Amino acid sequence: MRNATFTASARKVGLRSERGPVLASVMLTTGLVALDSTIIATAVPSVVRDLGGFAHFPWLFSVYLLTAAVTTPLYGKLADVFGRKPVMLFGVAVFLLGSVLCGAAWGMLSLIIFRAVQGIGAGAIQPMSMTIIGDLYTVEERARVQGYVAGVWGVSSVIGPTLGGVFSEYLSWRWIFFVNIPLGLVAAWMLIRHLKEQVQRREHRVDYLGATLLVTGCTLLILGTLEGGITWPWASAPSITIFAAGALLIAAFVFVERRAAEPVLPLWVFRHRTLVGGNVASLIIGALLIGLSSYVPNFAQGVLGASAVVAGFVLAAMTLGWPIAATASGHIYLKIGFRNTALVGSVVVIAGTVLCALLSRHTTILMLGLACFVIGVGLGLMSSPSLVAVQSVVGWERRGMVTGTNMFFRSIGSAVGVAVFGAIANTTLERRFADAPPDIRPELAAGTDATSIVLKAGQATGAVADYVRSSLYAATHHVFVALAVVGVLAVGALLLMPRRTEQIPVE
Repeated sequence: MRNATFTASARKVGLRSERGPVLASVMLTTGLVALDSTIIATAVPSVVRDLGGFAHFPWLFSVYLLTAAVTTPLYGKLADVFGRKPVMLFGVAVFLLGSVLCGAAWGMLSLIIFRAVQGIGAGAIQPMSMTIIGDLYTVEERARVQGYVAGVWGVSSVIGPTLGGVFSEYLSWRWIFFVNIPLGLVAAWMLIRHLKEQVQRREHRVDYLGATLLVTGCTLLILGTLEGGITWPWASAPSITIFAAGALLIAAFVFVERRAAEPVLPLWVFRHRTLVGGNVASLIIGALLIGLSSYVPNFAQGVLGASAVVAGFVLAAMTLGWPIAATASGHIYLKIGFRNTALVGSVVVIAGTVLCALLSRHTTILMLGLACFVIGVGLGLMSSPSLVAVQSVVGWERRGMVTGTNMFFRSIGSAVGVAVFGAIANTTLERRFADAPPDIRPELAAGTDATSIVLKAGQATGAVADYVRSSLYAATHHVFVALAVVGVLAVGALLLMPRRTEQIPVE
C-alpha cells in the first residue's frame, strides 16, 4: 500500500503556517455542499413552474443524497492512495460541473440527472474535509476545528432556504446553482496554493470489481430505503427485487474483498471495537439529524403556527449548540477519554429528545428551540469524539478510508431515518384521517395531499384545520419518541468502543 505522508519539515514549517487558508478552503467547500442540501427546498415551486414534472421533484433531493452516500467510501480509499488534495479537487470540479449543468437544465429529468452529478462531487468533499482536518490538526485541536465546520452546516441550514427564496423571487432559481461557481473556484485555488503533501509513489492494484459491487449494491439498498413506501409499497415486487439485488451484490462484495490485494473497504474495519462503535454512532447521528431536520420545522409551522423563517431559526438552535459543544469536547475527551465524552453526549441527546416528546400542542417556540439546542449540544459531544477516536487509531495511509467509512455510515443513517420516521409519521396521519369525525372526513378523503393540508393547518382555522393540527401533533410526537429511542441505541453503540484507544496494526 502506498504510504502517503507529509514530510517532517512540512509539518514543522509549511503546513503549520498554511493551515488557516486550507481550513478556510475546507469550510468554503463544506458550505457549498451544505447549502445545496437545503437551498433548493424553497425554489421548488419556481423550478416546477419552469420545468414541470411536479411528481418527480422529490428526486432532486433523493438522488443527491444517494450519489453522495455511495461514492463516499470509494473516495476515502482513493485519498489514501493518491493523497487528499487530488481527490478533494476532483470532488470540487465534479460538483461545479454539476452546478453548471443544473443551472442550464432544460427539463425536470435533466435536472435530476445533473443533481446526481453534483452528489458525486459532494461525496468526495465531505469525507476529504474531515480527513484533511485530521491530517493538519492534532488530536487536541481537532474537536475545535470540527466545531468550526459544524458551524458552517448550521449557518447553511438557516441561510440556504432564505437564499433559495430570494434567488427564485428576484432573480432566477438557476442562480442557486450558478452562485457555486465563483465560490468553488476560490476554494480550489486556495487549496492548490496552500495544501502541500508529499506522496510516496508505489504501484497499486486498484480494486475495481470491489468498488463496482460496493457502489452498485449500496445504490440499490439506499434507493429501496428512500423510495420504499413512497414510490412503491414496501412489500411490492419492485421493493423486494431492489433489496434482494442489493443484498446479493453486497454479499458478493464481501466475498471479493476477502481476496483483494488492496480492498476498497477492508473487512478489518469491522473487527475493531473503536471503528465499529464510532461507525454505528455515526449511523445513529445521521438518523437523528434527518429526523430533527424533517419534523421540527413541521411541528413549528403545522402545530405551533410559526412562519417558515421562525421554524428555520428554531432548527438553527440545534446547529448552534453543536459547534459550541464540539469545541468544548476537545478539552473533555483529553481528560475522560473519547468514549466517556461521547457517552455524556448521548445522555444529553436523550434528554433533548425526551424534552421534544414532552412538548404539548400549546407549547411555545422558545421551548421547542431550547429542546433543539440541548440536542445540538449532545450531538456535538457525540460526533467529534467518536470521529477523532476513529481517526486516531490509524496512520495517515489509512485515515482517509476510515473517515470516508464513518461519513458513509452517517449517510446510511440518514437514508434509513428518512424511511423509518416517514413511515411512523405517515402511518399516524393515515390512521388519524381514517378515524376522523364524520362531518370532516370527506375533506380528508384518501388521495388528499396530507402534507399540504398539514402545512396550511398552522395558519388555518376551523374544525378541519384543528383536527389536522392535532393529527400532525400526534405524528411528530411519535417521531420524537422514536428519536428518543434512537438516542438510547447510541449508548449501546458507544459502549462498543474501548475506554482507551490503541493504534490498530497494519494487516
